[in-house]
Amino acid sequence: MASQERAAGHAVEARPFIPGTVHLVDLEGTMRAKHASKGHKDIVLVPAPSNDPDDPLNWTPARKLLSTSCMCVYVLMVGIASAAIYSVLVPISDATGMTLGDLNAGTGYMFLFFGWGCLVWQPLALQYGKRPVYLLSLIATICTQVWAGYTTTNGNWIANKILQGFFGAPVESLCEISVTDIYFTHERGFYIAIYGLFLAGSNFFAPIIAGFISDAMGWKWVVFWAAIFNGIGFIYCFLFMEETNYSRKTITGQESAEASGTQTPITSGPEKGANPDEKTVFEPPPSTEEGLGVVEWRKKTYLQKLKLFQPGVFSKKNELAGMMIRPLKYMFTFPVVAYAGFSYGSSLVWFNMLNGTASLILSGAPYNFAASMVGVSYVSPLLGVFAAAAYTGIFGDWFILRLARKRRGMLEPEYRLWLFVASLVAIPLGLILWGAGAAHHVHWFGLIFAMGVIAYTNTVGLQLSISYCVDSYRDLAGETIITVIIIRNTMSFAIGYGLTPWVDNMGYQNAFIVAAFAGLAQALMFVIFIKFGKLLRQKSTNTYLKYVEEITAAGLTH
Repeated sequence: MASQERAAGHAVEARPFIPGTVHLVDLEGTMRAKHASKGHKDIVLVPAPSNDPDDPLNWTPARKLLSTSCMCVYVLMVGIASAAIYSVLVPISDATGMTLGDLNAGTGYMFLFFGWGCLVWQPLALQYGKRPVYLLSLIATICTQVWAGYTTTNGNWIANKILQGFFGAPVESLCEISVTDIYFTHERGFYIAIYGLFLAGSNFFAPIIAGFISDAMGWKWVVFWAAIFNGIGFIYCFLFMEETNYSRKTITGQESAEASGTQTPITSGPEKGANPDEKTVFEPPPSTEEGLGVVEWRKKTYLQKLKLFQPGVFSKKNELAGMMIRPLKYMFTFPVVAYAGFSYGSSLVWFNMLNGTASLILSGAPYNFAASMVGVSYVSPLLGVFAAAAYTGIFGDWFILRLARKRRGMLEPEYRLWLFVASLVAIPLGLILWGAGAAHHVHWFGLIFAMGVIAYTNTVGLQLSISYCVDSYRDLAGETIITVIIIRNTMSFAIGYGLTPWVDNMGYQNAFIVAAFAGLAQALMFVIFIKFGKLLRQKSTNTYLKYVEEITAAGLTH
């Protein structure tokens, strides 16, 4: 192969394999790899798609868009169910006799199990299929919401929230993997930003509508409507959601390392176009199809796509135990993964501080907002989420491509971390304006603006942290994301217990000034990983390859 490359008029530069480092831009147009189309013909498709038209990476744009819409519907419905009660806690307390402390403790346990439940659902989804896990999650969420309307004791409430968190856990970790199943590296940032938009947006949209539902129909209908929404989501996903699991035989970035010493994918299929026509007869290379010659790939029928379990899932080697143990025992030893979890968790902590004080500040003097207006104030965070999604998604993908073109076409996951520069200003600004503004009774618009800024930083932290983890260890993303979410949700659970005494003892101004400087220090950590991230990934190569080879042998790569 190397002699053929030299004969073609260009030398092959040997590069050692490092997880996450990929050749993304073909600057000279000489790489024998599949390229993107429609204005991006110099972009190499990473990971390299197979020749199978039912490979999710080869789906048509319409088929990908439909799959993405199902993921977004799932996130929106489960997200609304998790956040709808924020603005009706007082009516629930008055009607049931449970204290606000009891109710908040229940939501704390719910979010804790949103994280730890991933240890169960993520391996099940990777082993047996994502479609059945999504559908089961929606059905179970319907049941918990109906049950919630009839809870009158603290024990019932806690049990309800724990089960809601456990069955809703796929919303935290599985959706990111669904994105990586069907989109390439150069477009992944945008779609993870869309996921972040629906995840964070649902949490801000739900309290807005919940207040009006409670006023018109009573608090029970808040959770009953959440059940109805999840029923609609179940029907939509049942009819249109396809399975995106697909067993791959290559490791991202190492498709041709043995043959050429580069990290350039080399295939003998069509060299241009991300989406081959589904009726085309492909001629796979002998190395991947064992010399079988021309193979006709048959398109799935609609009914085949709707099957709860795809053919062959129960014949694969069972790796459930390994996929449950590795996120706790080994993935914590990857500094990049630990940093991604801490970064994500920190971003959420600052927003939890806002959520924990918003009702008290806005409903108290001198603002005296009615409960419905406190809900309406969450329009500002919703706008902040949209701004963050555009920044990290549209601008972010353009930014990393620009850096890759400047650096000989090579993409390092750390490039995306430069987008944290905006957070160095936004985090202190939002937190100080909120805390000091409340202490000094600034005009209400200042507080509403601060809510939007803090929501913006939360969404930026979500998207960049997840993208950095996935880009670094794409073939183990199903497991590394579990570790990230466990760290994030444990931090979120912990702040729920520390927030009230922190604010009570220091006051709004001092507490949020401390938070602002802590947030600034946390945001500045991206500089460390820009400088040392590649070295840390390089040191993890052997461990990474060991576990990737295990799941590849079991047919569980995705």
